[in-house]
Amino acid sequence: MKKHYDVKGMTCSACANIIEKTLTKQQGISNINVNLLSNSMDIEYDASIINEEAIIKTVDGLGYKVITDTIVKEYDQESQQQKYKLILSIVFMVLLFYISMGHMMHWPLLDLFHQKEHLLTFAFTQFILSLPIYILNAHYFTHGFKSLAKKHPNMDSLIAIGSLASMLYGIYAIYKLGYFISTQNMEAAHAISMDLYFETGAMILTLISLGKYLESKSKKKTSEAISKLVDLQAKTATILKDGKEIEVDIHQVAVNDIVIVKQGTIIPSDGTIIYGSSSVDESMITGESIPVEKTIGHTVIGATMNLSGYLQIQVSKSVEDSTLSSIIKLVEQASNSKAPIAKLADQLSGIFVPIVIVISFISFITWLFITKNFEQSMSFAIAVLVISCPCALGLATPVSIMVSTGVAASNGILIKSAKTLETTGKIKTILLDKTGTITKGKPHVVNIHSFKEDFTRIAYSLEKQSSHPLSKAIVDFFTYEAITFDDFTQLDGKGILSHLKQDRYLAGNLRLMNDYNVKMDAYINRIDEASKQGHTPLIFALNDEVIGIIEVADTIKETSIQAIKELQKMNIDVVMLTGDNPLVAKNIADKVNIKEFKASILPAEKHEYVLQYQKHGNVAMVGDGINDSIALASADVGIAIGSGSDIAIESADVILVKDNLMDVANFIRLSQKTMLNIKENLFWALIYNTIGIPLAAGLFYLPFGLKLNPMFGAFAMSISSVSVVLNALRIRKFKPIKSKGEETMIKQVMIEGMSCKHCVKHVNDALNAISGIQATVDLASNSATLTCASNIDDQVITTAIEHAGYTVKDIKHL
Repeated sequence: MKKHYDVKGMTCSACANIIEKTLTKQQGISNINVNLLSNSMDIEYDASIINEEAIIKTVDGLGYKVITDTIVKEYDQESQQQKYKLILSIVFMVLLFYISMGHMMHWPLLDLFHQKEHLLTFAFTQFILSLPIYILNAHYFTHGFKSLAKKHPNMDSLIAIGSLASMLYGIYAIYKLGYFISTQNMEAAHAISMDLYFETGAMILTLISLGKYLESKSKKKTSEAISKLVDLQAKTATILKDGKEIEVDIHQVAVNDIVIVKQGTIIPSDGTIIYGSSSVDESMITGESIPVEKTIGHTVIGATMNLSGYLQIQVSKSVEDSTLSSIIKLVEQASNSKAPIAKLADQLSGIFVPIVIVISFISFITWLFITKNFEQSMSFAIAVLVISCPCALGLATPVSIMVSTGVAASNGILIKSAKTLETTGKIKTILLDKTGTITKGKPHVVNIHSFKEDFTRIAYSLEKQSSHPLSKAIVDFFTYEAITFDDFTQLDGKGILSHLKQDRYLAGNLRLMNDYNVKMDAYINRIDEASKQGHTPLIFALNDEVIGIIEVADTIKETSIQAIKELQKMNIDVVMLTGDNPLVAKNIADKVNIKEFKASILPAEKHEYVLQYQKHGNVAMVGDGINDSIALASADVGIAIGSGSDIAIESADVILVKDNLMDVANFIRLSQKTMLNIKENLFWALIYNTIGIPLAAGLFYLPFGLKLNPMFGAFAMSISSVSVVLNALRIRKFKPIKSKGEETMIKQVMIEGMSCKHCVKHVNDALNAISGIQATVDLASNSATLTCASNIDDQVITTAIEHAGYTVKDIKHL
């Protein structure tokens, strides 16, 4: 059984590691993946050995909270409370800082706080002001010491120890201050009143809380892609029932329901058009900006927009199983998975906190021995605790993965795991299936050679039994009443075998004819000539005699030549695999500038070629058919064309929603950019800790006089985590290479109905949601300036603005 849970209370990668390690030891749990970024846990377990209650109890016992549906609302309220706690902490911190540090800044202070006879009041006021901050941030102590008690210290443990040490020393200093005042030793009393450390502990807690808040805000931006996908879904649908139109919640729509979709509204779920015709904007799913013409019998995708006309659609998939839902699940799955490079960060984080605590203790003892100064020694120890940042290490990989999978999804590339994202950047060889990948996969009949009366009806009847694209070309070309054969056998990579009474019928390639000893000598030149022209000759035989040849040709996709050129620019070897004969294969390979190809191969042989090329480095296989599924599964990265078979898509690691080979090149570029980003994050996280910890421990104090104040350590700790997240967000600037013909142009749209900044935002959001458009909306001129692909239809722009509630007066092409 597989389950997904939200987990609250995790603050660093050490938290995620301990949950994983503890649950892995439990019997019945086969797989566990805890994600710090999304605060979630994916677990696979045997329900007959361990139940859900036991799993939740184990996690709760570690000091964290597994969120079930019944308590989601409770934690949403708690999240809001954390914001208020931060605000209150800042208020008390400002007052405390003013009183404790004001005299150093020459700020105006009440005589009550800066005269020697009021030193005890000065100290006790700081204690009173710091108490609310400690109480408001008590969760650091409960979580931190609970983890410490269980011998699994985390970031909270470091904060708790450091801030509590500051508070305890401050209380100790008040007693010592009282003693000095009672003995009239005012010089010593004044000296100790300047080093109370109340403001240090309070500042640590406030700055860490502020850093956490900024980090969470930044982390939300990393999952914007998923949020945008969710927002695409229609909220309601209009069902046709008993001749009446009934509006229902989208989740009440069932398979086989008839839904009505009017102009300018969103198609609620996947289905087939049974009445009407329209242009449908599929850019939000496929990234293709040109509207697609749809009519009766055509399939439509949920969350796409009906631009014109009235449609009745028979629902084929529920909302939960729709294409959009599948995309969201894949993006979430990839975001929550771990790349192999993350294991390094996890291993470092697992031992990081205990080592930091040991270094802090050693620093305290060493400086106490050297200086005999308790206050200074404690300052070094606290600085070590609060500057160390396992968070930056823990976030380095997952935050980049989440942003990258979101960017890929918005460009029509669906990734199933983070491992794939890492491996793709190291690809050395790409194997491309020909039909449906390099070519359009929609061949058509170009020549017929008949040597028997009624040949075309026999050919039609034989091919009607098969689902192969070449068979479909023949079936679509002719119209006959089919002959019923006694049997049918599909011979992979060769063709078709059928029998009728005592006669044997064959349809396929030369290899099939040779296997059954068909007399071919008189036809070899004709077959070679067809192959040289790039045609695929399909040979038909009755027993051992050829009765006809049909030449079929496929068309190369418009983007294939450019895509292959881009791949070769990356120093990737491109190899074409095809079941076609060598002459056809060479003709296609020459046209797309592929130097190496393998022809006349069977599906099983594709798998063997994958293994062969893997000896020289990572291999990616790109295909779309059932016959590619074995090769897709065995390649280091299997990439399926979205229009391909369900089996091919299931076997692949990456799905290209658009039929565009350019997306392979774009995905490799995105993978390389992501891995560079992760390495940057890890580098800065490691450098930060490598420099910060020795500085905090006082290693540079004696030779250079450099010392780190614990307050600055806490600030630096918070900034390091935020900087890692912000660096990962740079991936959102990734720009895919556009296919030729997708040149950009500028359009100015005059809009009626905008009256405030909220209107500007609504129009801006509506326009920028269209793939291929960058919009700037100006309220003063009531216009929007668009930089967009030249093939984006004006109707798409008009519908988006009208759907937002405004009117388009004019569109000018600048």
